[in-house]
Amino acid sequence: MIGFVMIGANDLESSAKFYDTILKTVGLVKIYSDEKRIGYGENNESDIEFYITIPANKEAATYGNGTQISFLVKTRAEVDKFHEIAMANDAKNEGLPGVRPAGATEYYAYIRDPDGNKICAYTNSEN
Repeated sequence: MIGFVMIGANDLESSAKFYDTILKTVGLVKIYSDEKRIGYGENNESDIEFYITIPANKEAATYGNGTQISFLVKTRAEVDKFHEIAMANDAKNEGLPGVRPAGATEYYAYIRDPDGNKICAYTNSEN
């Protein structure tokens, strides 16, 4: 069971602007913030599921090769919207929305945030 996911950010304010915008598409909103971290959950009554943070060791935030964070959404339209909004907010395309692998029903879109973290939205729905 996963408690929460945390990724590093080099500019917390810039990262917050990016994630405030794109995480709405996967049903998460900012519910906590301080000078070192920001937490996102479903609502103010929920647990934090996703954090962005300034690294505690005061070194630059980096991403892991092969590391990916994936958000499960309900529809293909939500996957499309996630990708569209991320691209409009300085994300880099890592894979346009589409079915993967060929012949499957799973539908994915991949982006890299401004710090290089690979983020995915996907659905098992055929709608």
